[in-house]
Amino acid sequence: MINEIPQYCLRAYALFYSKYGLRESFKQSELDWIVSQSMKKKIFALLLKSGWIAKESRNTYRCVEPDKIMKGLLEFKVPEVMKEATMPYAFTNLSAVEIWSDFSYVQRGKERSPYFIKVLKKDIKYWREFFNKRNIPNYIKKGSTIGEFVILIPVKSLHPEEKESLKVEPLKETLRIAKENEMYAYAYNYMKDKYGHAAI
Repeated sequence: MINEIPQYCLRAYALFYSKYGLRESFKQSELDWIVSQSMKKKIFALLLKSGWIAKESRNTYRCVEPDKIMKGLLEFKVPEVMKEATMPYAFTNLSAVEIWSDFSYVQRGKERSPYFIKVLKKDIKYWREFFNKRNIPNYIKKGSTIGEFVILIPVKSLHPEEKESLKVEPLKETLRIAKENEMYAYAYNYMKDKYGHAAI
């Protein structure tokens, strides 16, 4: 998984790539006379963890292709990341329509990929830290950015159902949302046909 990196790591990657490209490997000692020992370790740890460099041997590294990095920055991560969450949540609104309709309706593209997630008001701090730690832009109630982002909707209580290891707004509520918007007619009919009387 490719993640965004701080500017100082971006400069380090630019240095390694301009000096060694994709063919040659390099060592941490490349930064010995430039930054402190602790900063050097931090830079290498972040570049490795974020997928910008790869370990070749015990003490040598190689740059990951910039093309792969750029594409990776826009890949969809949220559904997988949510499986690591320890607090209650429920995908809601159009995100719930997507999941219950087996993605027969998809609201996202690489340019703009919002996820709507209900969370308990008391857990807002946890969720902000959860997404910030994973470099996923997140907003409370409204917001937007390029690529993937999360809209957190604080609520007093949650009663999610589970679908494919994800917690989602109950099917009946999702059907109501889909029925109220003509754009989601196909998804609504798909869910009604798939789940039958259980959905109504």
